[in-house]
Amino acid sequence: MTTERIVRIVAGTFVLLSVALGAPGSPAFVSPHFLWLTAFVGANLLQSGFTRFCPLESILRRLGVKSAACAA
Repeated sequence: MTTERIVRIVAGTFVLLSVALGAPGSPAFVSPHFLWLTAFVGANLLQSGFTRFCPLESILRRLGVKSAACAA
């Protein structure tokens, strides 16, 4: 698995989990403050699209996970 796929999986998981915990209509509702996590993940994805810097991707590379460019 590549760093890009892991970043997408982690981001999607955080978004779905934070919406489930933050949406008042959800059976798993805890607090509307969990929606701030959704906003943070979205903002991080937006800035990484422009700057090509993603903290999780940097961490994964240090752990030895290959990027898509290296895997091809």
